[in-house]
Amino acid sequence: MPKVFDVGRVCVKLNGREAGKMCVVVDIVDERFVIVTGPKSITGVKRRRANVKHLEPTEYKVEINRGASDEEVAKVIEAAGLTEVMKKGVQPKLFMVPTVNITK
Repeated sequence: MPKVFDVGRVCVKLNGREAGKMCVVVDIVDERFVIVTGPKSITGVKRRRANVKHLEPTEYKVEINRGASDEEVAKVIEAAGLTEVMKKGVQPKLFMVPTVNITK
């Protein structure tokens, strides 16, 4: 397991309906899966298992215990001053592909 996905690491979800939203790693299941939470009251990300291939770690890290509850995570995020960063999330970069009209 890469060490970048340690407990307390703030990540961005890359796939699924929560893509672009930030979350916190709460527990490590194995080398491929971690438990993440938003918490839902701050970012809208529910506590769930996520594949590490669908997460992008950020430089932010909060000090939480393994298996911390959503309320504990929310308190630590507010104390660290990351509430606005977490709510903002990441906007996807969409590049316009030029289209060519072919008429016959």
